Amino acid sequence: MTRQKITQLVNDRIKQDGMLETGVKGVSLFKVTNAIPCTPAVYEPTVIVILSGRKEAILDGERFIYDNSRYMCCTVSLPVEAGTPDASSDDPLLGVAISLDTKVMTELAIEMETSVGAIKQPKGGAQPQSLSLANWDDGFSDALLRLLQLDNEMDIAILGESRLRELYFSVLKGDAGISARRAFGIGNEIARAIEYLSMNLAKNVTIDQLASLVNMSRAVFHRKFKEATRMSPIQFMKSMRLNNAAMKIAAGMNVNEAAMAVGYVSSSQFSREFKRMYGQSPKQWSQSEALLENVV
Repeated sequence: MTRQKITQLVNDRIKQDGMLETGVKGVSLFKVTNAIPCTPAVYEPTVIVILSGRKEAILDGERFIYDNSRYMCCTVSLPVEAGTPDASSDDPLLGVAISLDTKVMTELAIEMETSVGAIKQPKGGAQPQSLSLANWDDGFSDALLRLLQLDNEMDIAILGESRLRELYFSVLKGDAGISARRAFGIGNEIARAIEYLSMNLAKNVTIDQLASLVNMSRAVFHRKFKEATRMSPIQFMKSMRLNNAAMKIAAGMNVNEAAMAVGYVSSSQFSREFKRMYGQSPKQWSQSEALLENVV
């Protein structure tokens, strides 16, 4: 019943394709009625809730398909390919995108880990994956409905932050909680390394620098990084740079400028690696693309 109310509420608000800001910072509604093939994108820390239709994301060759049965939670910046290959006017994609505020998520995660009756992180074991699909539960459904019911400036100004915080809390307690608490709480070394790398793509950041940043040996850092992202640190850096460059080219940036913006000093190396990744040279990409812009 709650899910039906959410779907009706969103459907009543968004009438045409695109993104619609709700007024609550970082919370948007979206609608897509055209099939969009998977294309390079960078997922930032986000929860994406699908209410009708389905969405697809590909991370290092693994396909994640999510619909109204599970929401997607991404806890760190990740280079992916994303699209809506099945969307149509008869079966539109309808959903909600919620950016995860690092500061608030960190405060909540640490409070959860240090409070009486805290949910403790499992000791040992593999690093939880940073992209996960989570089942809806009552807490998540109720929090999402309460958040989306804010529909005037005064309510949003007074209650927006608290209801968004409630939604965050439901994510941290739910199926994606282990991954989210590891990314934002105590022991968030890999998330911190990824954040540093994402902010310094144009610089020559080495694995040793990243490992030193989070006080790990190179070997331990490499293992934990791959557990969390499915990629080695070198693969991750290359994918992040190329995906960001592809998005810049799609937005109209000159190929050489896009290459330099993400840290390439050799245009020939950039072209080789770009073609190896996407099957087209950057020039072919820019000419053929009019890259169908991902909604989320």
